[in-house]
Amino acid sequence: MNIIQLTPFDLSIAAGLILILALLSLIMNLGLSRQILVSALRTAVQLILVGFVLKLLFANANPLWMLLISLIMLLAAGREVMARQKIKLAGWRGFGIGTVSMFISSFSVTLFALLVVIGNQPWYAPQYAIPLLGMLLGNTMNGISLGMDRLLTTTWQQRSVIEQKLMMGERGMDAIHEIRSESIRSGMIPIINSMASAGIVSLPGMMTGQILAGSPPMDAVKYQILIMFLIAGGTGFGTIVALWITSKELFDDRHRLRINLLQKRY
Repeated sequence: MNIIQLTPFDLSIAAGLILILALLSLIMNLGLSRQILVSALRTAVQLILVGFVLKLLFANANPLWMLLISLIMLLAAGREVMARQKIKLAGWRGFGIGTVSMFISSFSVTLFALLVVIGNQPWYAPQYAIPLLGMLLGNTMNGISLGMDRLLTTTWQQRSVIEQKLMMGERGMDAIHEIRSESIRSGMIPIINSMASAGIVSLPGMMTGQILAGSPPMDAVKYQILIMFLIAGGTGFGTIVALWITSKELFDDRHRLRINLLQKRY
């Protein structure tokens, strides 16, 4: 099957939707116009650069280059975790927690998929490793970001209630248990919704891309099922680890709430 090639003019027509959306945001005073335009520009520039990088990687597969690209992706995801939170941890704590959690979850799940499930040779082949890691990091980043935002915002809003529980003799992790559970749930809802609606409400991105590229539908379906399961595992593990570490950071050794660690973004 021949793939229909998109021209710059085709992409500019699609970009018109972004301009209309930004204009509507401006008219409605939503305060999102700048974010919409900047995010759209970043999308175009970053994907074009990634296209060039992947072209080079495909021609010269090397584990050291793969490691470098993976670390850059991880650090960028770690920054994005804290970029838009209303209440965030002071200093580098938020960045560190998000980055470590994504490293533990996304990298381990990606290695599991490459070595055990797919079993391609070599295991670090960019054709498989980069797309898998990218999808896992992106979805895990969203889950951790949503979960941490909910946890820190609710902790700030209910700080007096938490301190009352502590004065009644509860340990720190117990005093924040319900908030942590609801925060983990918030981080998991997007991927649960995606799994529940896949194939009925929407055709997931990877499956759509493979079909457009000419792959047999059932082959695309099997890869999409694999990806959905991997993403769910990575997002769940990453969110749980991140919120557990964050909860521990919120209390000192004497189980006092370290409210000074929370910074409100204006």
